[in-house]
Parts: sequence; structure tokens; C-alpha cells
Amino acid sequence: MSESPTAAAAPPRAAIAAYTVSEIAALLKRTIEQTFAYVRVRGEISGWKRVASGHVYFALKDEEALLDAVCWRSTRLTFKPEDGMEVICTGRITTYPGRSRYQLIVESIELAGVGALLKLLAERKARLAAEGLFAEERKKRIPYLPSVIGVVTSPTGAVIRDILHRLKERFPRTVLLWPVAVQGEGAAEQVAAAIDGFNRLAAGGAPPRPDLLIVARGGGSLEDLMPFNEEIVVRAAAASAIPLIAAVGHETDTTLIDFAADRRAPTPTAAAEMAVPVRLELIAELDGKALRAAKAVTRQFAEWRAHVRAAARGLPDPRSLLGLATQRLDDRAERLSLALRHLARLAEGRLQDMPQRLARAARRFVADREARLQALAGRLQSWQQAQESVMARGYVRVRGDSGTVLTDAAHVAPGAALLLEFHDGAVPATAARDKRPARGPETRQGKLL
Repeated sequence: MSESPTAAAAPPRAAIAAYTVSEIAALLKRTIEQTFAYVRVRGEISGWKRVASGHVYFALKDEEALLDAVCWRSTRLTFKPEDGMEVICTGRITTYPGRSRYQLIVESIELAGVGALLKLLAERKARLAAEGLFAEERKKRIPYLPSVIGVVTSPTGAVIRDILHRLKERFPRTVLLWPVAVQGEGAAEQVAAAIDGFNRLAAGGAPPRPDLLIVARGGGSLEDLMPFNEEIVVRAAAASAIPLIAAVGHETDTTLIDFAADRRAPTPTAAAEMAVPVRLELIAELDGKALRAAKAVTRQFAEWRAHVRAAARGLPDPRSLLGLATQRLDDRAERLSLALRHLARLAEGRLQDMPQRLARAARRFVADREARLQALAGRLQSWQQAQESVMARGYVRVRGDSGTVLTDAAHVAPGAALLLEFHDGAVPATAARDKRPARGPETRQGKLL
């Protein structure tokens, strides 16, 4: 048995080349990028965060590991990722030498399975329904014939053309288009902003505020319709003060905005049919109602005419009624004429002795007034005599400078001018400067103390 070859001796450590940190980082980066040039990684999104630059940083995780990922703002996404979604990210593995980390540069994101997305939508639907956003009692009535219709959809797709064509066929109306993206990242924010923007328009302004809104897009996959499942869009539709019709996808497609809208249309064309009636059918209906109304009026007048004729048959002959009334009028006129002649004769008799009666009444009136005047004159003379008798006994009447009779000493101011009236004349006087204390009256014959 031959001897086994001797193992090659390991080179001495001193012979191993020394690398700089940057050289090691560059070698690792090149090795990883060459080995994982293009990969697809399945995992659950965690820590989804969009920074001010527009780039998104997050991580993919499973039960045992976590992989950092970055999605540049230029990457187009078909739906809005959220934490907890199970997705498949396609891109390349690279390193970030500044942190000694490896990461996935994401070029596209797709849902890992429809079941996971449906579970997410079911949970979101239950949560929003619990808030009352889908309640029937809060839904508004669609106007019968809106003057202005606002449409939220893509300006380039077939949806807006179908809506305009159907409105033109049925009943042309003024249409305001708010152009938005209907799929991909940012679409949900644009749709919500359009609904809110229409509601902010002033009534009667320019442009006019719509009477009805239609939010529409054509059919597509569940991922394509995801913007209309976003919470921001559902809340905007529920908060709209303008009645709103949701027409997203085809008949079998259902999105959360359908539950928040006031009416759901299976297709955008059907939404236009719900928005306005058929003009020709409306005219025909109005003509039919007008004809029925005219027949009803004619029938009513015929019934009234029959009633009047029946009532007329039960009335007496007007000529006999007028003849009797004429006779009564002639009789009353005859009696009135006789009464007037009788009154004239009575008045004539009374007028003949009227001057004598007036003269007697005048004499009685004058005599009565003369007697009353003589009685008053006698009373006045008696009063004057009584006054003169009192003053002849030494009493004096005191008047102030205004001629008012003064009856109390308190009414006399010191130095005031006074007039003392005696029974045989008046003497002016002046009140003393210093008043004596009030005492009982002390008088002498013909003097005032």
C-alpha cells in the first residue's frame, strides 16, 4: 500500500495579502451581484416607508430570516403595497458598503397569491363596514335629470368615450372630466383628490359644481383594480356630498368603492344609463301624461255640466220668481211714496210755528243764565264783604314780589320784598335779615309783629 501524498502546507499568514476595507467591500459587492444578478424573492412586507426623496425602504421576511429591500421612486408599481402583504419582488441583490449590509434592489412587485390579497380586502371591508361607511341609510338618492355630471377616470381610455357616447344617445348633459390614473402607484390618491375636488366646487361657480359623480374604469385584474380598494378612495366616496355612482371593472368585478358609493353600475356604460333617462322616452311619457290629463279635465267638465243640468231641472221658473218680486217692489214703492207725502205735510205744519217756538226757547235760556249769574254775583259780594270785615279787625294780607299770597313764614326769604295789604290800602315792606325764632303770633290793632 503506497503512502498517501503529503498535504500541501498552508501558506504562512505573513504571505496573505492585506486588503483594505473598501477593497473587501468591492469584492463582496461584485461577487454577490454576479451570483444573484436577477432573482425573485417571496416574502411578507414589513416596515414599508416612503422617504422625502420618493424612494421606498422596507424588508421582506419569513419565519426565519429578513432581507432589506429598496424600491427607487422611478419604479412603477401596479398596486399600493402595505405591511403584511405577501409578495414576490423581482430585482437584484447588492450590498451597501457603508453599513456592511446586503439588500434587494426591487424592480417590480407582484402579489404572491390572490388568496392573500382577498383576505386583506375582506379584513379591510369588515373594518370599514363596522365604521358605517357602507350603511344603506347614508346613501343619497341619484338625481333624476342632473344638469352637470362629473366623471373621474382616465382621459385616454375607452371609458370616457363610452360614457359620453351613451349620454349623447340618451339625454345630452354637461360633462366635467377630472383626469386621473386608474391603476398603479399614486392612482388611489388621484381618485380621492378628484372626488374631493368636485365636492369643493362652489355651486353656480365656474366650473359649475356637478349634480352627480361617476367614478369609472374598465376591467382588469385584481391588482389593476386595487386603487379602488384603497381606504383613501373608499372614505372619499363615502364622504362625498354629491351623489356618486361607482362603475369600476366589468359586471363580475367588485371593489370596495362599490359599497361606499350611492349606486353601483356593472359597467361605465351602465353608469351613464343610470345617470340620465332616455330623452325620447321621456318626451313620449310626458305626451302620454298630457293626453291623459286633458281627457281627465274633459271628463270632469262633462260631469260638472251634467250636475248643473240636473240641478237646474229642480229649480222654479226664474220668470215667475221675477214677476212676484216685481209686484212686491211696486207695492213697496207705492207705500213709500204715500209715507213721504205724509211726512212732508207733517213737516210743513211744524215749520209754520217754528219761529215762535225758537223765540220762546231763547227767552227761557237767557232768563235761566241771568238768574245763575245774579246768584254767583251775590255769593262773590258776600265773600268780599267777609274779607273786608276780617281785615278791618287788623288782619293783613302778605304778598311776595310775584304777587303770590304768603301763608307761612318759611316761605319768606330774608331781605325779600313784601306787599302788606290792609283794608284801606297796601304798604310795601322788606323782610328782616335776622329772623326771630318762631313763636306764636303777637299782634296789635293795625300792626304785624
